[in-house]
Amino acid sequence: MDIIFDIGKVLIDFDFEEFVGRYVDADKAPRVTKAMWGNPDWIELDRGVLPVEKVLQKFIAQAPDCEREIRRVFSQLGNIPQLKETTVPMIRELKKRGHRVFFLSNFFEFLLHAAPDVMSFTRETDGGIFSCNEKIVKPDPAIYELICERYGIEKENAVFIDDSPKNVKGAEKVGIRAILYTGQTPDELFGQIGV
Repeated sequence: MDIIFDIGKVLIDFDFEEFVGRYVDADKAPRVTKAMWGNPDWIELDRGVLPVEKVLQKFIAQAPDCEREIRRVFSQLGNIPQLKETTVPMIRELKKRGHRVFFLSNFFEFLLHAAPDVMSFTRETDGGIFSCNEKIVKPDPAIYELICERYGIEKENAVFIDDSPKNVKGAEKVGIRAILYTGQTPDELFGQIGV
């Protein structure tokens, strides 16, 4: 079986709200979070089409009096992702059981370079796709089709795991069985996957 994982909040911890709280005063933190993480333009970072400064300007436009804080938070984004201690052992166990393991993530280039140690687990996988390199994001059907085509994944023999309901539905729409990740342990996931 081919198992395809999302990365953020599935294989790595990514708590944006807690992170902002460490860098921004309590009175501004909710506005900075909404201007950035709660902003529909965040996906443009993951798509990798717009320059970072242009996206930053869109964030700042949502909270102009928080420009300094927004820029500070953005410059420190590499400190958000933390590798879950279960990630590498889970990947190794799945491979030991004879399965291929892939990743499919909406991720932007700046963060790839800002947190290279956290992303080292990708070397344990059989491959994967970062949206910023392909200029398409989940739940666009094209990104699911691309990973299947690139790695010879047969949809009927694959499962996709993501923490976003819309991304789970996106995979299902193209014929890939999908599991909504809500914090399951590796053993619970193995049971849901059927391995």
